[in-house]
Amino acid sequence: MTDTPSTAAALPDGYEISTDASRVDAARVHRWLSTDAYWAMGRAREHQDRAIAGSLNFGVHDTASGEQVAYARVVTDHATFAWLCDVYVDRAVRGKNVGTALVAAVRGHLEPLGLRRIMLATRDAHGVYDKVGFTALAEPENWMVLTLR
Repeated sequence: MTDTPSTAAALPDGYEISTDASRVDAARVHRWLSTDAYWAMGRAREHQDRAIAGSLNFGVHDTASGEQVAYARVVTDHATFAWLCDVYVDRAVRGKNVGTALVAAVRGHLEPLGLRRIMLATRDAHGVYDKVGFTALAEPENWMVLTLR
């Protein structure tokens, strides 16, 4: 996957990013999110599988073993809007720039679509997203949410 220069972040040697949904290790992603991600704790496997099936998926894989080491998914109409969510980096590879490179690759992949905005929510990873151009909402009072559960 090639990023545009403005969003490029170096992926460490020995890793590759793929949008091939068949390479997503759904069991691993479910385990990561349902047991170690504050926003998805306890998420049922069937919900995660539906989320994967209905999304544009990004995986970071170890090139030697093929093992997936990070994941992100995007919900988008491919024309005006995208929601970046479920970004997770395996604890064993954190601190190696894998997360920043993954988010940069997502941005680079989406840029040619001409989207008006890419949204995300985070409680603790602002620094990762800042590096690739995300900012806090300028007018949060204009946004609303309907929470169903």
